[in-house]
Amino acid sequence: MKNQEIAQIFYEIAAYLAMEEVPFKPQAYERAALSLETLPEDVEKIYKDGGKPAIEKIPGVGKSIAEKIIEYLKTGKIKEHRDFKKKMPVNVEELTAIEGVGPKMVRNLWKYLKIKDIKALEAAALAGKIRKLPNFREKTEKNILQGIEFLKRGQGRFLLGDILPQVREIVEGLKTMKEIDKISPAGSVRRMKETIGDIDILITLKNKTNADKIMNYFTSLPGIVKVWGKGSTKSSIRIRQGFDVDLRVVPKESFGSALQYFTGSKEHNIATRKIAMNKGLKLNEYGVFRKKKKIFTQTEEKVYKTLGFEYIEPELRENQGEIEAAIQGRLPKIVGYDDIRGDLHCHSEWDGGENPIPEIAKAAQEMGYEYIGISDHTKFLRIEHGLNEGQLSQQRKEINKLNFQFFRTEAGSRCDGTIFNFQILQGCEANILADGSIDIKDDALAKLDYVIAGIHSQMKMPKEKMTERIIRAMKNPNVDIIAHPTGRILQKRDEYQIDFDKILKVAKETKTILEINANPQRLDLNDKNIRRAKESGVKIAINTDAHHIDHLRFMEFGIAQARRGWAEKRDIINAQPLEKLLKFFKK
Repeated sequence: MKNQEIAQIFYEIAAYLAMEEVPFKPQAYERAALSLETLPEDVEKIYKDGGKPAIEKIPGVGKSIAEKIIEYLKTGKIKEHRDFKKKMPVNVEELTAIEGVGPKMVRNLWKYLKIKDIKALEAAALAGKIRKLPNFREKTEKNILQGIEFLKRGQGRFLLGDILPQVREIVEGLKTMKEIDKISPAGSVRRMKETIGDIDILITLKNKTNADKIMNYFTSLPGIVKVWGKGSTKSSIRIRQGFDVDLRVVPKESFGSALQYFTGSKEHNIATRKIAMNKGLKLNEYGVFRKKKKIFTQTEEKVYKTLGFEYIEPELRENQGEIEAAIQGRLPKIVGYDDIRGDLHCHSEWDGGENPIPEIAKAAQEMGYEYIGISDHTKFLRIEHGLNEGQLSQQRKEINKLNFQFFRTEAGSRCDGTIFNFQILQGCEANILADGSIDIKDDALAKLDYVIAGIHSQMKMPKEKMTERIIRAMKNPNVDIIAHPTGRILQKRDEYQIDFDKILKVAKETKTILEINANPQRLDLNDKNIRRAKESGVKIAINTDAHHIDHLRFMEFGIAQARRGWAEKRDIINAQPLEKLLKFFKK
């Protein structure tokens, strides 16, 4: 948990430094924050085992930042951060969560209006004060109000990508206690929903007398800001990040029914209870009952079998036809978490990403991938150091050289046309301009292994124009994949307006692949659109859009999204072997 706490402080320090227009340092703190967020080990344990030298070995952490980490581990605070807060007591995290509000805008809002939080910002915008500030306009004020309204919709919900690592840390800690027999998270986090409310964790005990020891441990976890309740069968806590966690002790014989009940969804549970009633049964968290006789349901599989149908994966439990499909024996065999063979949307240091291509390739190999796709931004995105035609050609030479030098096998190499065990592919993330054209010449695109195209500007176009913009891009014979197709950013920016049925029709005709962007802030496509794509026969790619090798782990969230959209392995192009993938790109 200290990893997340320190990461948040570093993000805030980076924002404060950006407000003061300090060069380079904001990026350094952001890199360190990102590294801590994605670090699988507990930073506190790293320091305990190896001291400062071990902290300095964390990617993105130099001597100065290492000292800040150690300062927090020892004192629970960082002086530099506290000094910034005294100088400018604004809620940086809250304000910058609004789309379009960056550190420099936060600085000016404080400078001129002493705005320090969303409540004050909304009041100022409603009073028409924002538009009167230097370099602000009426449109800025309107966009701020829209951003605040969108943010309010997600209040009380947390991104899966932020919550899941912390839930797993709690679960892993509990697993070390020999008194616990079975353990599982439940609720929306188990269903891998895009956003999460409260957390439920269920356990069974080897001996009922062990409950007090477990609850004492649970209610003493680091990072707790409130203990809502503590008992022998249930305890509730609030973690510093603002979400609540309930730990429930259930009888061994009821574990399956309790897990099914607390996993939900509510709508799925209502439907399953109705089926039970129609069969003369009663279903609740304690078990399945025939009159007063309890049918032992130690596993969820037994619960569903007792009801007369096959097991339903948690990601499908939304009462969206999964029960009817289970009864009829036609549930999809949804894509597995180990089915992906490569990631096709990764950014290298060529366009401002953090890692050189060899490091990305090595990380991909360690994940067991057969291939990795380098898809750097192209020239329209100058802020991302987008590549032009000449730079793409130079990058191709590096990739060919790497494939020959480092990834040869006994069978041969990419340079002589042989497809082998691991391969670096070259793509790009080209920009779909306002008229639907691509910002790189066709002859340069044609030399790549594949082309991803995405919208990165003018996202508030009318529905008809935005739809035609994407359709024109899909009709470009060089475009293979549409990145983050609806442009949403969870809890920050809504989808842009498109006619998705028209998009699907043209994608099917042109064999254009739609991306599930696995970044937990995007998860775009959403589950409903994934299912529509599958039913339309449109292929899908699950990509991480990684700008750092630590982002490669986001693939899990994209796979979960695909599972929630009923997608099967055959629907996912990068769940296919390399040879089949390359043939598809040649379409």
